[in-house]
Amino acid sequence: MALGTRASRWLLHLPAGSYLLLVLLLLLCVQLGGGQKKKENLLAEKVEQLMEWSSRRSVIRMNGDKFRRFVKAPPRNYSVIVMFTALQPQRQCSVCRQANEEYQVLANSWRYSSAFSNKLFFTIVDYDEGADVFQQLNMNSAPTFMHFPPKGKPKRADTFDLQRIGFAAEQLAKWIADRMDVHIRVFRPPNYSGTIALALLVSLVGGLLYLRRNNLEFIYNKTGWAMAALSYIHGSSQAQFVAESHIILLLNAAITMGMVLLNEAATSKGDVGKRRIICLVGLGLVVFFFSFLLSIFRSKYHGYPYSFLIK
Repeated sequence: MALGTRASRWLLHLPAGSYLLLVLLLLLCVQLGGGQKKKENLLAEKVEQLMEWSSRRSVIRMNGDKFRRFVKAPPRNYSVIVMFTALQPQRQCSVCRQANEEYQVLANSWRYSSAFSNKLFFTIVDYDEGADVFQQLNMNSAPTFMHFPPKGKPKRADTFDLQRIGFAAEQLAKWIADRMDVHIRVFRPPNYSGTIALALLVSLVGGLLYLRRNNLEFIYNKTGWAMAALSYIHGSSQAQFVAESHIILLLNAAITMGMVLLNEAATSKGDVGKRRIICLVGLGLVVFFFSFLLSIFRSKYHGYPYSFLIK
């Protein structure tokens, strides 16, 4: 009570101008508190909206209005990666489509990773949906990747050097890690085209053998098999078939496997009998497939005098 009485007496003895100053200070504090709360509410609304869009699509499509509100305008406590592109068919930008595929892989890797948070969002601005954004940024080429940090304007390093590095998802992930210390492990969807092609080939061969099950003499026709083998090997050293490249790759892989087995047999400390079998298998792979590889070389470089086992 004594303190309250003294405070009241002190206020009574203040000049009139001091009362006005106190009132203004109180109003200023109230206004600042209300403005801060309003800013926090606005930020929460923006983050909530971006999270909702990210739950639908890993890459958020933006026009000019959305770009200015969610990327350029404060408040912001999150980073935004923006791909400026031109994906419409009339633009005829094949590089844009390829870069977009890599960008989608990167965004999906982030969206479904355990480290996913509301501190990073992936967006895209198409020229036909946001031409005003291109004009605002003085941008006349696509595709372009930019990082917009939570505070301040983008620096020179916040623009991805696509011409020098390329647009692979792994390279984009490395650039993001350098800019904001967020590490994204890229996961690519499995490609089943090779498996499907092999299954179709096996089905075709199986169906052919089933239809010819009463007349399978063609399997023992050596001339036919020789012609089939030659059709995959070009007879000149000046050219090479695509299938021939794959055959050479498989032969070298078999030789490498043989060398690995020989090394395993020599350095391992297992059972002697098992090591001997591994050594024989490795030696057989090296000898047979190297002979086959040498014979292909002789068939392309006519006049080459050396051969081994297979002529």
